Amino acid sequence: MNSESEKVSMNITKKIAINAILLAICIASQFFKNLSVYITGPIINLCIVLSVMMTGIGWGIILSVITPVTAFFIAQSPVTQAVPLIVPFIMAGNAVLAVMVHFFFKPAVIKEEIFISFRSAIFAILSALAKGVFMGFTISLWLIPTFIPEASPLRGKMSVFQMTFSVTQFTTALIGFVYFYIVWKAVSKVAK
Repeated sequence: MNSESEKVSMNITKKIAINAILLAICIASQFFKNLSVYITGPIINLCIVLSVMMTGIGWGIILSVITPVTAFFIAQSPVTQAVPLIVPFIMAGNAVLAVMVHFFFKPAVIKEEIFISFRSAIFAILSALAKGVFMGFTISLWLIPTFIPEASPLRGKMSVFQMTFSVTQFTTALIGFVYFYIVWKAVSKVAK
């Protein structure tokens, strides 16, 4: 095996290991989802951001797709049981976050001389907003009203569900970015 292929193999192994750790953190946090989405949500968003920052957009999207599946089995919510089609849209919302981080937030963090810059903060807010808006339109305004029957007792909680899949998604993504700013310096040194 030549040194170039060894480097590629080591790089892939390192990326798999990093994402396995991030997935384990996400899964552990999902056991607390029934206590509060403000525990689980920011941690999952943080892990998606870290995955993109440390291993690339492809890995971030993979994590974006896996975490809603594990959440579905670990901490089932009545609304996702009633409308399982929500799960692919959660995956897509997470992927929107990963794409925004890759194309906007990551370059702002890497190019700035100071760690927390106005530019990176703006892109963090816009990334969180993109996720919240995407999920708000697709899940809150379309899926939930369309697929929860009028006679369902879940209709009484419609406003809560709609808030959860819009404003709460934006808020938990923002908190995830705050966590990112707290841990990034240490995590980036370890990842290197």
